[in-house]
Amino acid sequence: MKFVYPTRLLVSLLAAATLAGCAAPLILGGAAVGGMVAIDRRTTGTQVEDEGIELRATNQIFGDYGDKVHINVTSFNRQVLLTGEVPTQEVRDAVAQRVAKVANVRSIVNELAVMPSTPLTQRSNDTFITGKMRASLVDAKDLTASAFKVVTERGVIYLMGIVSQREAKRATAIARGVTGVRKVVRVFEYVSDDDLARMNAPARAPVTDTNSGTAPAK
Repeated sequence: MKFVYPTRLLVSLLAAATLAGCAAPLILGGAAVGGMVAIDRRTTGTQVEDEGIELRATNQIFGDYGDKVHINVTSFNRQVLLTGEVPTQEVRDAVAQRVAKVANVRSIVNELAVMPSTPLTQRSNDTFITGKMRASLVDAKDLTASAFKVVTERGVIYLMGIVSQREAKRATAIARGVTGVRKVVRVFEYVSDDDLARMNAPARAPVTDTNSGTAPAK
């Protein structure tokens, strides 16, 4: 049995730069890929914290149990989802307690199953399901695909993200339609439509006086 490291969040830290008189775009809480901007509703600092939580928790679990367990650690907005398989209830509880003490962890969602570790074929199928779900979110024009984190374990899809009730229902319906999915578990943090509109609103650039080159007094 092999210990599987968690899928890493893709976090790009971008800074504004001015080259040859042209200002590069400033992107907050997102990443620019191939000319497209993927917005993440977490702050950049929280994204970095989530990366650190996953790394520290994974290293601690591996140090304690090695390949005796199969555990995936996924952190989103400092809420940690534990999925995979462990040999006993005692180990299940101990892992959750251990991860809860990792710096910056806010809460734990313990979905570890007490059972033998899954074979590579099952894990490959889970990866395939995750890929199909992500593609379906991209195809859904009424959703922001980058607002969702998708984890699949033994045919169960776990959905994480900072979303509205409408987005949660829509994403759940999509997940239920993906071939091979046995169950959908929502691990969302909900925000109101008004809060969501503010989060999605583009930052307004300061208005400059074309004569003086400075921002006018308010």
